[in-house]
Amino acid sequence: MNSKERESEPVNSMVTSFEDMEILGRQMERQRTNEELKQHEREPDPIQYDPSMDGKQ
Repeated sequence: MNSKERESEPVNSMVTSFEDMEILGRQMERQRTNEELKQHEREPDPIQYDPSMDGKQ
């Protein structure tokens, strides 16, 4: 597949072009870890899923 075909086809559901995928990849590389956030007194993302609460609400 050449680069022209790659740009016209969706790469995945998060991005619509190869260029967007490269941009998203660079953003993800700069993403700070939870430990780095805690060192700067920032609150990391909340837990999205707690297996102990599975089916119990």
